[in-house]
Amino acid sequence: MRILSIILTALFLVSCSNSNPELEMNLSGNVKGLKKGTLLLQKIQDSTLVSIDSVAVDGNPNFSFVEEIESPEIYYLYLRLKDGTLREDRIPFFAEPGEIIINTSLKKFGDDFIVNGSENEQALDEYKKLMQRFADRNLDLIKEEFTAQKDGNDSLIEAVKRKKLSTLSGRYLATVNFALNNKDKEVAPYLLLTEVYDANVKYLDTVYTSLTPKVKDSKYGTLLESFITERKTMRDSL
Repeated sequence: MRILSIILTALFLVSCSNSNPELEMNLSGNVKGLKKGTLLLQKIQDSTLVSIDSVAVDGNPNFSFVEEIESPEIYYLYLRLKDGTLREDRIPFFAEPGEIIINTSLKKFGDDFIVNGSENEQALDEYKKLMQRFADRNLDLIKEEFTAQKDGNDSLIEAVKRKKLSTLSGRYLATVNFALNNKDKEVAPYLLLTEVYDANVKYLDTVYTSLTPKVKDSKYGTLLESFITERKTMRDSL
């Protein structure tokens, strides 16, 4: 038993010495109304969503995680209730080293939450507000198109289609410009990979070239570089 205790202590000390405080994300928060359950911290590994840590909640709705973040990326907070059932909604957030706070409620988990402390998350929120304008514009055009089809107005239908294409083009250009303006954040390559991956490769390349060295070396920066190379190879083979 004494030998086992020495070995376990040694392993603990080695694990502590290998940790890097500069890379640690201290995630904390509150799920209002949650009495008992388990919060799961998840991320995508090899194209699969996996749970990397969990914390039990029993009476106190506050929670905390400490996770080493080698490169800022999207993580998810998932909830398993006390009866073992899983909530359908997840809370996505941009994980990065430092203090991050997520506040939500059991009733609106996944629908209504606030994330503070992440610079990339703040930029992502700004992007979502920008994109809402294009979403509202597209909704208005869908209504116009429906009315034109109902009235059999072919000329108006064609005009609306041109407006929709113009709105789509505007959304793509706005995304590229947003990424260029946030070239020092990992959210820039993330948006190109998830929102405008089918844009002209020259725009993707322009953004990638402008990224800071740190962001180029990040998870999403590396993925963007590989994606651009693949797109160019496919283009040149045609």
